[in-house]
Amino acid sequence: MEEKSPFLCGVVEGFYGRPWSMDQRKVLFQWMQHWGLNTYLYGPKDDLKHRLLWREVYSPEEEGQLRTLIVEAESRGLRFVYSLSPGQDIVFSSSCDLTLLKRKLRQVSDLGCQAFAILFDDIDHSMCQADSEAFSSFAHAQVNVTNDIYRFLGEPPVFLFCPTEYCGSLCSPSVSKSPYLQTVGEDLLPNITVIWTGNKVISRKLSVDCLAEVESVLQRPPLIWDNLHANDYDSRRLFLGPFKGRETGLRSHLRGLLLNPNCEFEANYIPLHTLGSWYRAGEEERKDEECEYCPDRALSAALQDWMEELNQPLQAGRQCSRADQRSATKTPDRSEGPSGFRGAPTVAKLPVFPLNSSSPPTSPTKVIGEREGQDVDKLRANPPCQPNHQSPGSRPGAPSGGSRGQKAQGRGLCLGKGLLSESQVRLLVGLHYLPHEHGPSAQKLLQDLTWLKSNCDLVSSNSKKAPLKVDEWRGRASRFLSLCEDIAQLHCSVVGGANRAVLYDLYPYVWDLRNTALVAKAFICWLDGRVLGDNSNLGSWRNCLHWCGKTTGVDLPGVESEPWAFKGGVSGEVQMLLPIGSSSELFSHPPPLFPTSRLYNVRPYHSKDKVELYRMVRQLHLRTQGGSESSCAHPDIIGDRCLGPCLALCPEYSFILEDELGVCGCVLGIQEVRSFAKRCQASWLPAMRDKYPTKGGNTHPNAHVNELIQLMEEDQGEYPDSLLYHFPSQLRLDALPELVDVSVSRTLLTALLTALKANGSQGVFCEVQPTDRHRLEFLTKMGFLEILRGEARSREGVVLGRLL
Repeated sequence: MEEKSPFLCGVVEGFYGRPWSMDQRKVLFQWMQHWGLNTYLYGPKDDLKHRLLWREVYSPEEEGQLRTLIVEAESRGLRFVYSLSPGQDIVFSSSCDLTLLKRKLRQVSDLGCQAFAILFDDIDHSMCQADSEAFSSFAHAQVNVTNDIYRFLGEPPVFLFCPTEYCGSLCSPSVSKSPYLQTVGEDLLPNITVIWTGNKVISRKLSVDCLAEVESVLQRPPLIWDNLHANDYDSRRLFLGPFKGRETGLRSHLRGLLLNPNCEFEANYIPLHTLGSWYRAGEEERKDEECEYCPDRALSAALQDWMEELNQPLQAGRQCSRADQRSATKTPDRSEGPSGFRGAPTVAKLPVFPLNSSSPPTSPTKVIGEREGQDVDKLRANPPCQPNHQSPGSRPGAPSGGSRGQKAQGRGLCLGKGLLSESQVRLLVGLHYLPHEHGPSAQKLLQDLTWLKSNCDLVSSNSKKAPLKVDEWRGRASRFLSLCEDIAQLHCSVVGGANRAVLYDLYPYVWDLRNTALVAKAFICWLDGRVLGDNSNLGSWRNCLHWCGKTTGVDLPGVESEPWAFKGGVSGEVQMLLPIGSSSELFSHPPPLFPTSRLYNVRPYHSKDKVELYRMVRQLHLRTQGGSESSCAHPDIIGDRCLGPCLALCPEYSFILEDELGVCGCVLGIQEVRSFAKRCQASWLPAMRDKYPTKGGNTHPNAHVNELIQLMEEDQGEYPDSLLYHFPSQLRLDALPELVDVSVSRTLLTALLTALKANGSQGVFCEVQPTDRHRLEFLTKMGFLEILRGEARSREGVVLGRLL
């Protein structure tokens, strides 16, 4: 077989999820031809006519598309393998089902296809009564049908069979003793190739020893269906790393190797590029030429080529030619019909504004984007510089005063479509590397965060540690914050880049990691001088050692687990290193419909933020209640009521959200409501009566101000013990209603919940007055009704609470 049959190396489109478009497959064929690959297997699980509706033949339109695809593959020198997956409901003993199976494959054969595969993966082992009476075992039933189909098709040179036990971990009791595999090896016709994935569904490494074992049982060399880069099992993971863990010497024990890659087409450039390098290295070894495959060298070569691809002005889904059509952006239609052979899917135009800050918004996002678009216009005259890296707890590029429009200078803003730098692309790959291995940047991120968390007692609020130890912590924190800022800038560059195709495929992952990094960055900034020490009254630090597991998802010595055992990849592991990491709903939510390149930052409050925060809440009050600046006798009255007590008495639980234009949101927390209320009565309210005195015992000359002073006193009323027992902490959140990416408000809230949990809080509540329609609408829009679940009544307000 080794002499007669060429080694099959290429791609299997066999993932769960939306199949690739016809245009994407044509681009794939170009890549494969260029990189020396030779085989493409069609088998997307979510093509209904491949799996669920396998009995149905293709329509004339679908036939035409499939024929075009087969011809395109052959013109590129590729072998097109058509696969069918009938195992979910086929009755093996039914002559009707067998006839329908032959009809479907004959239809594809008549279109010019000369290679086929029958897949029985991911199905139940049980048989119906009719099959149990006709066949002695499940394996005999599958083998009988497969042999019949193989003969019916004229014994094509490439015919693949995927068994139900397709990896070592699925074999019972083992590979060498599996009755199922023994039946397949003995009864399956010898020229039919058996598919295998290795020791696991997703095998970290493939060794000669493990392949020799299965080769002996199957009585033929298997073909590897390689799931190394498959990501359909985890919506937060993407794999951009090189093809790795497979020695080129394996080829003598294999019929071929097909890579089942990421669902997102554009994410597969490096995996397939490096697969081509691996395959060519094996070819040269057979010619006695010295060419050892090195994953790192292959990755560097692929990165250089991908840099050119990333900066091409391609449209989403590759439906358009390589022309920079800046006036229209498109996204693939996610309502494609049952079959994957639908041609280029219908595309829906997205508003220009979210994808290109330099263009004016179109009507669908006029309201949402108006403020941001106007702000960008104001900034063009004075382009801002990049934010500087500062020590933990400092305010990177923080403005010192003035309006939001004046605060852009000294801050980073992504304008228009730029080029991704090589360092950014390496960062992107390192953060989304391989299922069992993180890249250098991800390793550094996780190692630093773990160390900073474990040693944060060095900078606790009552720490008396040696200055050198404190400096060590702060130095490492500064490096961690710098990496988090690089991640935020990477998000900005991907959104602002010219390649829309890459944007739409990579954006959910880059956005997710950006948000998680924002929370982690804010948390590390907050730890310095704010986390309580071991001898505090709450003793919280001793109670928070369960913050995360001690072992990362890619480092279990002596154990090879499937990667889906550790959800979320780098984002998930950073999440689990935070005090509220087990609250997945705080981190897992859909990305915004309209990607924005605005650069956000979440950080602890500083005293110099007070003026800007007061101005922000005053504008919000005037906008929702009506009136003008002149209607307030004192400019601080709104801020003093809404923010003043928290900023004065517990500023350590206040966080700021800012963008390039300055502060655009804040969240204030109270760690222990009972003690806070007592402090308000003792110090804050007397100070407010002094600040806003009555004249000659009469009411304040401005009745509105007098009413607000009275409300300040009512705000500090008592809450029932039944509420405070479960929810001892309280929060208040404000953000500008024009905020484009509402997810950053959730990130802001998550930062506060992280701090409250770290210092011992077990629950938090937020009170909303029924008459405050604006705040209820705001909480709904931001998704907080999902986060602050549960509802209770306290005095006249509605209380939304959450256990931590």
